[in-house]
Amino acid sequence: MPISIAYTVTHTWAFGQVLCDIWLSSDITCCTASILHLCVIALDRYWAITDALEYAKRRTAGRAMLMIAVVWMISISISVPPFFWRQVKAHEEIAKCNVNTDQISYTIYSTCGAFYIPTVLLLILYGRIYVAARSRILKPPSLYGKRFTTAHLITGSAGSSLCSINASLHEGHSHSGGSPIFINHVQIKLADSILERKRISAARERKATKTLGIILGAFIFCWLPFFVMSLVLPICRDACWFHPILLDFFTWLGYLNSLINPVIYTAFNEEFKQAFQKLIHFKKCSS
Repeated sequence: MPISIAYTVTHTWAFGQVLCDIWLSSDITCCTASILHLCVIALDRYWAITDALEYAKRRTAGRAMLMIAVVWMISISISVPPFFWRQVKAHEEIAKCNVNTDQISYTIYSTCGAFYIPTVLLLILYGRIYVAARSRILKPPSLYGKRFTTAHLITGSAGSSLCSINASLHEGHSHSGGSPIFINHVQIKLADSILERKRISAARERKATKTLGIILGAFIFCWLPFFVMSLVLPICRDACWFHPILLDFFTWLGYLNSLINPVIYTAFNEEFKQAFQKLIHFKKCSS
């Protein structure tokens, strides 16, 4: 960021070719990784909502590390190619430090890999997450209460909730001669517990869906102008013109997205908030 600020203000590169290469590669890599991590989070959310029980077993630390490693490998593969056709030698002085856009194929490859394909993937995943979360919220508890208990929830016509224990449990009570009053009390308590868990689950899913929607909207708003400009300018060349200030504004608008994502997550998601608090606490303790 300090180098970016200095270059944005002066519009002159005074740090040499080597630092230019390092800065450009790290800039492309980190921005791409930031975008692709949103895809990984959306994919994780999609699996967690559509296949919660099975995915909870598969969501291990090793699996998470593998997904993060794939994100960084893709990001590096997008940032490395410009080094192969650079025309300036390491010891030569340069006045500008920009990505070489002479290769139109690389421009299409990099913009699609870093933005357009991830955006399409995010839209598809978010659409499916919204549909899945909405169906689970609207679905009566009687249809999926079996996940949490052997009881079968029955919603009465007047809105009251009763609970009928499955056949095996009834047989056990018939042999033991249990009190009907006690059984009815257990039935009502169990039904209320299931309804309460469903209400909590629905509220969490609504909040998670809202958070993902805000993140997706902020992502498109911040990065779309920059990547449209990055794709259009090398193709139309002299026929297109953007004011330098506008170019800088679009670039920093994209940087802003990486800044606000942690804020959005911690503001709307309790799990991320707790994770950040643990991370900060760990750093304080280690220092």
